[in-house]
Amino acid sequence: MSNVLRPATEWELKSMIASLAEQQVPVEVVGAGSKRGCGRPVAATHILTTGMLRGVTLYEPTELVMSARCGTPLSQIEVELASRGQMLPFEPIDLGPLLGQQPGLQTIGGVFGANLSGSRRFVAGAARDHVLGVQGINGRAETFKSGGRVMKNVTGYDVARGLIGSWGTLAILTEITFKVLPLPDDVATLIYTGLTDELAAELMCAAAGSPFEVSGAVHLTPALARRLKTGELANENKSITALRIENFSKSVEYRMGRLKDLLIAFGKPIEFDLDLSLKFWGEMRRLSVLPFAGTHIWRISTSAPKGPKLAAAIRRHVPIEVLYDWSGGLLWVEAQPAADAGAADVRRAVASFGGHATLMRAEEAVRRQVQVFQPLSPALARITQGLKAAFDPQGIFNPGRMYATL
Repeated sequence: MSNVLRPATEWELKSMIASLAEQQVPVEVVGAGSKRGCGRPVAATHILTTGMLRGVTLYEPTELVMSARCGTPLSQIEVELASRGQMLPFEPIDLGPLLGQQPGLQTIGGVFGANLSGSRRFVAGAARDHVLGVQGINGRAETFKSGGRVMKNVTGYDVARGLIGSWGTLAILTEITFKVLPLPDDVATLIYTGLTDELAAELMCAAAGSPFEVSGAVHLTPALARRLKTGELANENKSITALRIENFSKSVEYRMGRLKDLLIAFGKPIEFDLDLSLKFWGEMRRLSVLPFAGTHIWRISTSAPKGPKLAAAIRRHVPIEVLYDWSGGLLWVEAQPAADAGAADVRRAVASFGGHATLMRAEEAVRRQVQVFQPLSPALARITQGLKAAFDPQGIFNPGRMYATL
């Protein structure tokens, strides 16, 4: 059974890393462990959890800045922000339920470590774009800091953003400073039903390119739409295309009217008020329309207009259902179980249309034998190996989590 290390302070964490590095003992780095089922299995006899390193260390609402220790639950941070009418603008998704965990377990370190961004990503930017600074410990047990509390604080390499999305393979972050934004006063959603994937992509791109500030655009194939639990959409037997508009109430009302006029050729939409909108987009954050088990899940990013064509290319070989997000530029693909999780067909389609594909859920045996993350080009592989050598020369942090040799 794995030994679990639970440092309660930064100096204790530093001491543990020094001991592991000296003995060249690999360790699996986790926060709350909600994403352990994602990525290649880590070959380590020890688990190091940062879950005890928690707490908000700085919050200046007037400056829209917060700092928190990496083990702080995301739910705690969002409650603190909501009490001051603020939010994380990149709307992080919760992978826990998708990977067989309870919802709401993830930590702020896990959010940034995996660079998780939700439906607002295509207008607000990714998690990485909101990082101001980080503090952490590298594989030599050295403490480092990068960035600060303002945007213009970087000369040379932007180490802070470089660590975001590294899935704990380079260093252990102990504290993160990030930007926040005010919560919208009102939220409304326009729901169009029965559109094909191609028409839905056309609608979403038209809405996203309009001056009416759409902050969410998703499309669900009929099989996924039937799993919704929000309002009159529950058990809907048609595809669903949803557009979110948010801000001040009068602005929302005006923009909804103009958007409906712009998209009149696509039919008359169902309108969701604030309460139903929050429930619907909450389902999107939890990916609740994707099954909890029994299928393989891919996450594919591409350019928005190409999403349906890429999905069609995969569908010619593998039966799939798709949740389109980011105005069609992000595909959550549910595929039936296969020996390679459909990797050959997915990679071939991505190579044809452009983008990146990550196998988000599959059995451990499958994840051992296929490329889980997007294969690196030779140039990117050299850069990645250089970063690994600089931050973690002994290779003790999450070895093999992203790539077999890193």
